[in-house]
Amino acid sequence: MKPFIYIFILVYSVITMAQTKDTLPYYEIPEYDEAYTANSVTARMIDGLGFRYYWATEGLRNEDLNYKPSASGRETIETIEHIYGLSKFIRNSILRDNKDTNKTELSFEEKRKQTLMNFKAVSDVLRNTETSFQLENTEVPFWNIVNGPISDALWHCGQVVLLRRASGNPFNSKVNVFSGKVSE
Repeated sequence: MKPFIYIFILVYSVITMAQTKDTLPYYEIPEYDEAYTANSVTARMIDGLGFRYYWATEGLRNEDLNYKPSASGRETIETIEHIYGLSKFIRNSILRDNKDTNKTELSFEEKRKQTLMNFKAVSDVLRNTETSFQLENTEVPFWNIVNGPISDALWHCGQVVLLRRASGNPFNSKVNVFSGKVSE
């Protein structure tokens, strides 16, 4: 009877862990909106960022996270921490009532998840706001959010991909950033 219990617990644990991993947004980019609005275009930019971040950080090993290309360069984990900070800035600038105020130290996996959740929250708000997003709704000019932290986070996602290649763990070749899909 004991072997049955152990097998049951093992199978349950594997299923639970797989379901937890599948709950992260941006494995693929959501279907696009039929209409082009300022909100839908900005939401799609955030979706593209989320997709790139998901795959830039998927499957990173400790040696990838600690990789540093030179004495003056950042470790990969430091770049990921910076992207997390940018995701908080974007979320806190766009969302008034649902800010990311976390100040505690997070593990890499927690930071990755929260970064993706921040991007998803912003995208959902932008996509589901029927009226055009008002520039005065933000604490800083909206245009600065686009050319500042959104563009900066995209830049740093590319750095994470480069750093993981340099540390011997290349980006998944089945990921198509053009279509936002993953080939099976």
